[in-house]
Formats: sequence, C-alpha cells, structure tokens
Amino acid sequence: MSHRPFPGRRSVLRGSLAASAALSLPTALGAAPAFARSGRPKAGWGVQAGDVTCDSGLVWVRSDRPARMIVETSATESFRNPRRWHGPLLGPGTDFTGTTPLRGLPSGEQIHYRVLLADPDDPRRTGEPVTGSFRTASAKRRDGVRFVWSGDLAGQGWGINPDLGGYRIYEAMGALDPDFFLCSGDNIYADGPLTETVALPGGRTWRNITTQEKAKVAETLAEFRGNFRYNLLDENLRAFNARVPSIIQWDDHEVTNNWYPGEILGDTRYTEKNVDVLASRARQAFSEYFPISTLRRPGGRVHRVQRHGPLLDVFVLDMRTYRNANSTDDQPTDAQGILGREQLEWLKGELSRSRAVWKVIASDMPIGLVVPDTGDGKPNIEAVAQGDPGQPLGRELQIAELLRFIKHRRITGTVWLTADVHYTSAQHYQPSKAAFTDFEPFWEFVSGPLNAGAFPANTLDGTFGPDRVFLKAPTTANVSPADGYQFFGEVDIDGGSGELTVRLREQDGTVLFTQVLQPGRVGQ
Repeated sequence: MSHRPFPGRRSVLRGSLAASAALSLPTALGAAPAFARSGRPKAGWGVQAGDVTCDSGLVWVRSDRPARMIVETSATESFRNPRRWHGPLLGPGTDFTGTTPLRGLPSGEQIHYRVLLADPDDPRRTGEPVTGSFRTASAKRRDGVRFVWSGDLAGQGWGINPDLGGYRIYEAMGALDPDFFLCSGDNIYADGPLTETVALPGGRTWRNITTQEKAKVAETLAEFRGNFRYNLLDENLRAFNARVPSIIQWDDHEVTNNWYPGEILGDTRYTEKNVDVLASRARQAFSEYFPISTLRRPGGRVHRVQRHGPLLDVFVLDMRTYRNANSTDDQPTDAQGILGREQLEWLKGELSRSRAVWKVIASDMPIGLVVPDTGDGKPNIEAVAQGDPGQPLGRELQIAELLRFIKHRRITGTVWLTADVHYTSAQHYQPSKAAFTDFEPFWEFVSGPLNAGAFPANTLDGTFGPDRVFLKAPTTANVSPADGYQFFGEVDIDGGSGELTVRLREQDGTVLFTQVLQPGRVGQ
C-alpha cells in the first residue's frame, strides 16, 4: 500500500504525553501564560477530533467547570508558530462540553493541536493543555487511505474491566495508524446497567468499574450524559481519541433496545415510557459528546457524507430516526421503510454526485441478516430482512429500490460496512442466487463488538442472494469479552492501484479474513 510515512500513533502518543508536562502554556485570550493549579479549568475527559476532511476538522473537549475553549494547531509537536482558534464558552447547558471547527487546514498533513480551557472571568487563569493530533484527508490519490470500523461498546453488562486492562481493542486499532475510526453505532448502552461483578463460567468473576449513572437504565438527560462519560473513564479510549479522528453514527442502544419513533415502552424498568422523549434527551447528549458536523447545523442530523479525498466518500446512514414501527415486516408496500423517504432520496442523490473511487455505505444495521425484535412477545423484525427468501417485502422494498438505482446509474465502488450483531462476517450478495435480481453484486462486511456480549450468527435471508463467505461467532449467547469474540475491521485503499482491501480482525489485531476488491466496477 502507498501510504504516508507518518510515525505510528503510539510512538507519537508517548512523545506527546511526555512533552505535555514540559510545555509552557501559550497565552490565552491575550493574557500571560499560566500553569494549571487548583481552581483552574481541567479537561480530564481527554480530547477528540471528528468529521475530518481535506481542509477541516472538529475538536471536542469537556471541562470540569465553566471555561472558554481555545484550540491551537501546529505542524509540529513543539507548537512553534501555532495558529489559534477561539472556541465556545463551555457551561452547564452542554454539560461543559464544546466543539471548535478548524477550517483552512492543509490537506494530507498531520495536524497537532492542544486545547486550553480559560476561566471566563480571568483569561490568565488557564488549565493545563490537552494535546492531540489527526491527519487531514489527502487531496492526492497516491497517498491512499486506511481506516478501521466497529461498534457496540459496554453492552450486555460488560463494562470497563480493570483486571483485563479496560477497552484493550482500542490499542490494537490505534497500532494500525488509521486515518480515522468509523463507529457503526451503539456507542453506549443506555439501557444496559452495570453491576460491580458478574459471574463467569468456571467460577471466574468479571469486575466492572461502575458509576451512579450506569446503575439503572438512562431516562434523564443527566443519566444519558453519564453513559457517554462512562466510556471516557477508559484510558485506552482516551488515548485513541487523542490520535485517531472519528466518524460516528448511532443505533438503538444510545436510547433503548430496538427503539423506533412513536414507541411506547412496556419495559417495567422505565418510568418514562415515551421513546420520543427518551430519544430527544439521548440525542442531545449524543450531540454534546461527539464532534459531528451536521448535528451543529440548523435541523441537525446524524446522516451525512464524509468526503475523504479522491479515493473515498463515506455515506453515514441513520436507520433509527426515520424508520417505521417494528413489525412482521412483510407488507407489500412500504413508503417509509427503515431510512425514510427523505433520507433515501438524499442517499441516492449523494451517491450519484460522488466522484470518489470508493463509496462506503456505513449502515448501522445489516441488510440480509434476520435481526428479530421479540421484546413485546411478537415475532417482529428489527432490521431489514424478515426471513422470507422471496421477492422484497416491507423494509426490503427500500433497499431493493436503492440497489436498483445503483445498478442503473452505473455507480461504481459501493461497499457496505456494519456492526450491530456482535460477531464478524463477510457476505457477498449475488443476483444469480437472489429472488430479486435487478442489482449488481456487492459485499457487506460485519464487525464488532468493541466491548460487549458476543452472540451466535443470525440467519440469512435469500431475497438479495447473500453468500456468507466468512464467519466467526460463538455458539452461545452473550459471551463476555474475557472469552474473546471482540472484533474490528480494517479498510486499506491503495493509492497506486486503487484496490480496496478489507481485513476482519480480532481484538488483538490478528487478521481472520482478507478480501481484495477492484476499483471501477458497478458492484463487486
């Protein structure tokens, strides 16, 4: 692969952490520098960057008190001749979080940044800087692209286990020096309380770090915020966030299991039964704790396209906000589907306008895997496929419309990435094996969980002709991370040939499966 010869993120991180204590603070809002002491703002939750393009990015931080956010950027870790960006005032309205947009950045370059938090009443009182870095997307095809993806963090009662070193998978992902991390949803489990210990097979014990907000299902805004803060207690995640920018989407567990708009919960754990109320609170906390460009615009939304130079566009879907109610999913007509009409038309338009060699469709749910929803005792469907191998029905109709559109518009280089089902697999969809045949072949790759229970493989639905080429999954439900089955995927696009290589990896980085795709084809 032709890829920029930047130093590994772990070596950069070690150097940055060692140097940060020795850095003299730059001036804040024109005031003289001052080191952090008691009573000055602190950024103990680390920093994040997100939605990075060829010339822009977002930087996130959380303060422990009201503060003015200031970001300085530089081409070097020494921060010689830094450029300063004045960010928002952080206060209780956003849980003391804030994001500063950086624009006019050089493409294909390592951007070093440090965040200062200044006392709003006395700009000389500033906290110790927190440092991070990211690479902007390259405008030159020859530089190539590498990223990782996964999903599902702290689910099914498996939280941060200090005995195992916490969320170790982030160290393995960071070691690959990716340009970004695509999180395919379930960033938290707001419906999954944690206990201090969990019994494991063989007389072993799992031990969780616990917090007050993780002691029950999240219902209040404060409880949703606490769920997002919980994951940031893990030092592996904080170190990863400081060196690898993210593209974040959401799925159901940011609110509650298998939710859909208009749902009224029967779950006795909840005093607030209206899912729309819960979703509104969860969405606010979600927007506060991740740097997402579109959520900060009028009518903010999760779905968006992230352009990463000439080789790659990432189409981030939202299969929660606009879906219809979960049902048996076998209706002969379905105008709303899982995406909603507006989002489907947006996706078709963006795909047709894209000039990128590869078009990754980041789907928070799989297409041909039957994902049931039996929470109310009915045989409802949570995702798209319902197990009928015949012509498209229900939500499959919308996917059929999209696949037909891709074929007839001759849109090349589409690849589907997802998580959700808590195992890893590769499916090749072929019209020669399908009931619905008006599409070109394509690949769907599944990876995850990051740190959650692992589950057996879901049944395949034959409507779009999936052939399961690779699978690794346990045979029993809710296998703990202590027993493995934690996964992430890597996508490597070569700048010379344009080939896209997918590698499905275990939590320690071991490669389980590799598939190389050729550019310029409608489907694969």
